[in-house]
Amino acid sequence: MKVLWDLYVSWFKMGLFTFGGGYAMLPMIQKEVIEKHHWATEDEIMDYYAIGQVTPGIIAVNTATFVGYKIKGVIGGILATLGVISPSIIIISVIAGLISNFSELEVVQHALRGIQVAVCVLMFVAIKNLFKKGVKGTAGLIICLSMFALSYFTNISTMILVIIAGAVGYVLSTVRRKGGAEQ
Repeated sequence: MKVLWDLYVSWFKMGLFTFGGGYAMLPMIQKEVIEKHHWATEDEIMDYYAIGQVTPGIIAVNTATFVGYKIKGVIGGILATLGVISPSIIIISVIAGLISNFSELEVVQHALRGIQVAVCVLMFVAIKNLFKKGVKGTAGLIICLSMFALSYFTNISTMILVIIAGAVGYVLSTVRRKGGAEQ
C-alpha cells in the first residue's frame, strides 16, 4: 500500500512542480524515480520517453503510466497517472476562474515570461542529458543529426521521424550483429 501511495505522491509532486511538459520533467523524474525510489533505470526512462513519443497522449502521462505499471501493475499505472494529472486539473480549474481578471496585469505577464525562461533552461538540461545517454557512437550521432535536420527543415511528423530513427537503428544493429557473427 505504501508503494502505491508513494507512486501517487511522487508523480503528483512532479506534476505540480514541473512547468513545460514532459521534457522539462526529466530532471525531476531522474531524481524521484531513478535516484530516490529506484523504480526504473535511466535506460528504461529513455525507452518510456521514446514509446511515449509515438503513442497517443502526453509524454509525462505516458511515462507515469509506464513506471506505475512496471511497479504495481494496472493499479500502479492508474495511480501514477492520476498523480501526474491531478495538479494540472486542480490548477487549471482555479486559474480558469481567475485568468480573465488578471491576465492583463503587467506583473502576471512578467511572471509568465520568467517561467518560460526557466522552462527553456529545464528543457535544455533534459535534452543534454538525453543526448549524453542516448546518442552512442558515430551511427547514433548521424541518426540524431539527420532526424534533427529533418524535423527542423521539413514538416515531417515527429512520430514518423521517431519511427524512422528506430527502424534505422534496428537495421544498423542487425547488420552489425550479423557482421560480427560471420567473423
